[in-house]
Amino acid sequence: MRRIFTTLLLLAAAASGLSQPIAPPDPLLGFSDAAARSQRSLEKSFDSKISRSNLREWMQRMSADAHHLGSPYGKENAEFMAALFRSWGYETRIERFDVLFPTPTRRRLELLAPERFTAALREPAVEGDPTSALESLPTYNAYSVDGDVTGELVYVNYGIPADYEELERRGIDVRGKIVIARYGGSWRGIKPKVAAEKGAIGCIIYSDPRDDGFAQGDVYPKGAFRNEHGVQRGSVADMPLYPGDPLTPGVGATESAKRLPIAEAKTITSIPTLPISYGDALPLLRALEGPLAPATWRGALPITYHLGPGPAKVRLEVAFDWNLAPAYNVIAMLKGTERPDEWIIRGNHHDAWNFGAADPVSGMVALLEEARVVGELARSGSRPGRTIVYAAWDGEEQGLLGSTEWVEEHGPELKKKAVAYINTDSNGRGFMYAAGSHTLEKFINQVARDVPDPQRKMSVAARARANAIVDASGAERERIRSRTEAPVGALGSGSDYTPFIQHLAIASIHVGFGGENGGGSYHSVYDTFEHYTRFGDPGFHYGEALVKTAGRMTLRMANAEVLPFEVSNFVETVSGYVVELKGLADGMRSETAEGNRLIDEGLLLAAADPTTTFVVPQRHEPVPHLNFAPLDNAVATLKRAEGGWNRIRGHLSSLPQERRTAIDAVLMGLERRLAREEGLPGRPWYKHQIYAPGQYTGYGVKTLPAVREAIELRRWSEAEKQIVVVAETLEGFAAEVERATRLAGTRETVVSRQ
Repeated sequence: MRRIFTTLLLLAAAASGLSQPIAPPDPLLGFSDAAARSQRSLEKSFDSKISRSNLREWMQRMSADAHHLGSPYGKENAEFMAALFRSWGYETRIERFDVLFPTPTRRRLELLAPERFTAALREPAVEGDPTSALESLPTYNAYSVDGDVTGELVYVNYGIPADYEELERRGIDVRGKIVIARYGGSWRGIKPKVAAEKGAIGCIIYSDPRDDGFAQGDVYPKGAFRNEHGVQRGSVADMPLYPGDPLTPGVGATESAKRLPIAEAKTITSIPTLPISYGDALPLLRALEGPLAPATWRGALPITYHLGPGPAKVRLEVAFDWNLAPAYNVIAMLKGTERPDEWIIRGNHHDAWNFGAADPVSGMVALLEEARVVGELARSGSRPGRTIVYAAWDGEEQGLLGSTEWVEEHGPELKKKAVAYINTDSNGRGFMYAAGSHTLEKFINQVARDVPDPQRKMSVAARARANAIVDASGAERERIRSRTEAPVGALGSGSDYTPFIQHLAIASIHVGFGGENGGGSYHSVYDTFEHYTRFGDPGFHYGEALVKTAGRMTLRMANAEVLPFEVSNFVETVSGYVVELKGLADGMRSETAEGNRLIDEGLLLAAADPTTTFVVPQRHEPVPHLNFAPLDNAVATLKRAEGGWNRIRGHLSSLPQERRTAIDAVLMGLERRLAREEGLPGRPWYKHQIYAPGQYTGYGVKTLPAVREAIELRRWSEAEKQIVVVAETLEGFAAEVERATRLAGTRETVVSRQ
């Protein structure tokens, strides 16, 4: 769905130096010494059976035609994968949901003044890539409302709230105007959302070559980057409100589901929206006059960037068919031998905007190869202890449709049985990235230290650490160097982990590789087998690395004698979030006081250029001192629970089976304790209290979101209330840790059994 590499934190492994051995000396989490030796032997056998030629063959087959949601080839791919899973010994079914999927019946963008121009709105085939000439979905934004609007044009940079504040200071009002925003800065759906809130009547989104074209490198077909015709399709539904089918929030979109009228679907935009290429954007931007754009707003087109409004006047027209389409999820199950009612769920989506070689087939074929080898090991006698569920999701690109509908339909069963969800999406040459539940941070680190990097004689953890240190500076660089466990990013949204962690609070991991493969094919007609095999991952070496990485995660989770959840990393991370919140409030207090003083003393106006328009901003109310004591007390409670758990954690594998099973049940429920049934304020679908996508970031995560966003939006009474709610949530988590510790008995009791 997205260029994940640029939006998640890199995994910076906790090795001292770059020549760290691939196999670390520490014992495997959740395994006794004997079981760990057996597991490592199994993983060695797993590695030996991986075939890169399978990755290439399957990608060529699956990306040979457009396979978007509802397409004939999308269904054919689902049936192809289901047949593979069955041949490997999995109980397999294709589960269908019927979801809203509008496709365009009318698209038109015209420059009416000061000259006339009609946008091409198409991506021509390129020489040497026959797939790019095939019929495909047109360039459009899914879940834009129908509309035919005419108005003056205003350039709004990335179209995020801070950009509109800058426009307001310059006296520019977008009410009744059509805005043009460049991709970047936030998820695309935020751009029409904020534009509508500011009174705009239409939104155009284009890819500026500064961010996504010739300023980054040679363009396709010579290089990997976006050419002048390339367009980034994508959903603009308000997913921070809820993902999935817009007509069935909270319930699976089955045949019998009650559906909202389209006019009542809250995630559909309120203004028409259309994506265009930078070739089509150039005449529009060139026709703008008015104030110069700030230096940081200027792209790489051969023009002087102006803000408008006008004299550029445009007409934007879009209309859609608003039909339902079938989404086909492929679900393959390998039942465990010891704990069949504990499920490890491993997923990747299979639908694409068009041919989707990189997004998502590069990740999907890695999942298939992982499943093939796991099935072969099972047939040879190494069947996993817990049940493994492999899932190939449909409709991810339009808004996580397949995974969300499946989670909503099977929620009660998943709450009982799901141990963890492991997600991949696009994959390519480069560095490992990882994000997920911080109870699994140590687990992720340990796996990463065991996988060799295809290009360097070191682990993928060590190479990612090297890259993170080089990219960082100052205190952050030293923090990465000194930390014994690598920081793993928090999950917001943007791929199929979202319904698992955000709605059901199932511990989740998102992992992959990238950063050295260019991004110019993203959501365009040029995301083809030819592009990928030239620039994405020639030789599929990082596809193999992903199989080894995600495969280890799946197998270790499935075979662990006690589930590998850890408390210390979570406590450290949450403690840091609380410190950040205090710093946010203190910083806003200082900035507000100083900003009000500059206004009161007339300094802002005096310092402004008198030949340009400058509007003095309104004063803000002073920032009060919030009572963070409940959160401080909750963190102290967490640390006490952590101490007790750490004293017995290393000895759990020696407990009797029935005791370990009871502890597993508590560990499975730890993440659930971080959710509240009422959800976040104004967003009840999002239950998790520690991680959520931001209301105005879209994909980007907000940690302790109810409190953080209340502070950012200056809702002080709500912030005070949510501090108490989050503190109670953390205390509930601590109580579960203490319960697991009591189930294990004292450290002395455990040791005496050895």
